[in-house]
Amino acid sequence: MADATPGTAKGGAPQDAAAAGKGAAPADAKGAATLTKEPTAGDAGDAGGSGRTPRVAKEDGDSSEPIRAIPVRHYGRYVSGALVLAILVWLVSAFAGGNVRWATVGDYITDGNILAGAGRTLMISVISMVIGLVLGVVLAVMRMSKNPVTGGVSWLFIWFFRGTPVYVQLLLWYSLSLIFPIFEIPFIYKDEMTDVMTPLVVALLGLGLNEGAYMAEIVRAGIQSVDQGQTEAAHALGMTQTQTMRRVVLPQAMRVIIPPTGNEFINLLKTSSLVAVVSYPDLLRSAQIISGRTYAVMEMLFVASFWYLTLTSIFSVGQYYLERRYARGSLRALPQTPWQKVKANLSTLRRPEVAR
Repeated sequence: MADATPGTAKGGAPQDAAAAGKGAAPADAKGAATLTKEPTAGDAGDAGGSGRTPRVAKEDGDSSEPIRAIPVRHYGRYVSGALVLAILVWLVSAFAGGNVRWATVGDYITDGNILAGAGRTLMISVISMVIGLVLGVVLAVMRMSKNPVTGGVSWLFIWFFRGTPVYVQLLLWYSLSLIFPIFEIPFIYKDEMTDVMTPLVVALLGLGLNEGAYMAEIVRAGIQSVDQGQTEAAHALGMTQTQTMRRVVLPQAMRVIIPPTGNEFINLLKTSSLVAVVSYPDLLRSAQIISGRTYAVMEMLFVASFWYLTLTSIFSVGQYYLERRYARGSLRALPQTPWQKVKANLSTLRRPEVAR
C-alpha cells in the first residue's frame, strides 16, 4: 500500500504534465493567433461599406478602440414635414391670390368697435366661467350626496343642459317672456321679463348654466380621484364634511380638475360667439355690423378670427404653465416648455456622432 501510493503519484505526474504540455501548446498558439489578428481585405471592405471603424482586439487584455455610433435618421419625419410645409405654402398662396381685400383686414383689426367687441367677449367668457365653476362644485357635491332628492335634482340639471345645444338654450332664455311675462320677487322687485332679460343677462345665463353642467362632471371626477382614505383620515381628526372637502379633498383634486377646466374655458371663449343671435354686441356681432355696412364679409370674418386666435393662444399658454404648477410632486419630470421643445427638435437636426 505504501508503494502503490508513491507509484501512482510518481507515474501520474508525467502523464499530467504530458497532457498539459500536449494540450496547452495548441491552445496558446490559437489564442495568440486570435489576439494578433489584423483586419483583412474583406474586413476593410465591410468597414468601408458601413462607414464604421472596425473593432481591433489587442493582446494583454487591452480595451478595443471606440466605435463611432451614428444615430438613426428618421427620413419619414422629413418627408411628412416637407409635405405639411408644401400644403401650408399652397394655402397661403391661395388666400393671397383670392378675392380678399387684405388692406381692409389690416385697417379694421384695431378698429374701436372690434376692440370693444373683443373686450365684451372676454368679459362674458370670464363671468360665465366663474358661474360655471361655482355651480359645478355645488352640483358635483349634490350629485355625490347620499340624499336622493339633491342627487336627483343635480342629475336632472346636468342631463338637460348637457343634452340641449347652447344655441337653443340662448333662444329659450331670450324668449322666456312668452312663459313668464312678469318677473317678480315678492315685496322686493317686480318688472316685465323683457326688461329683465337683456342680451347681457341672456348671454350670461345661457353660457354660465351650460358650463356649470359640464364643470359638475369635471369636478366630480376630480373628487373621486382622491383616495377614500384621505377623507376617512380627515374625519378621524374631527373635521366636518365641509372642512374635509375644502382643506383635504379639493386641493388634491385640482391636479385632475385643472387641465379639462382650461380646455372648457377656451371652448367657452369660442362658444360665446353664439350670443350674437340675441343681439349682444360681442366680437362676432361687431364684425357682422361692420361687414353689413362695408360689404367686406370675408375680411371681417378674418378680423374676428384673428382676435379669437389671439385670445385663445394667450389662455392656452396660461393653461400650460398652470398645469405644470399642479403637476409638481406627481410626475418624475415636468413636461417641457414650448421653448424647450423647440430647442430639443433643433438639436436633433444636427445629429452629432456619439463615441462609445
